[in-house]
Amino acid sequence: MTGSLPEDVADVLGLVLNPDEPAHVALRRQVPQLRVQSRCKCGCGTAYFELDTAAVEPAPTGPGTVVAADVLLLTEAGECPGEVLVFAQGGYLSWLEICSWSDDIDVNLAAARRWLQPPS
Repeated sequence: MTGSLPEDVADVLGLVLNPDEPAHVALRRQVPQLRVQSRCKCGCGTAYFELDTAAVEPAPTGPGTVVAADVLLLTEAGECPGEVLVFAQGGYLSWLEICSWSDDIDVNLAAARRWLQPPS
């Protein structure tokens, strides 16, 4: 979606922000202006964003912090070890979170990226 973000983050945002949902369309327009401010230290791949809000329009997500996108992760074996959440604050992309529900399956950004890809 953009050359300014790490490829893994840009890919996952592209996979979870639905191009058919108006709020997601507005959030996708913000992606070229995003920068990763920091990442979670545990290795999950969660990324916190920095965004010049003067350069983009807010998405119609409402005030405050909201979960703008929530996608379950499904492995090739059909297991659901976690989810990907995209948060917006005041209509602006704020962070991408990788959540693990499993002690048996390593859930991180690389795995999420693989599991979110459409089957070929």
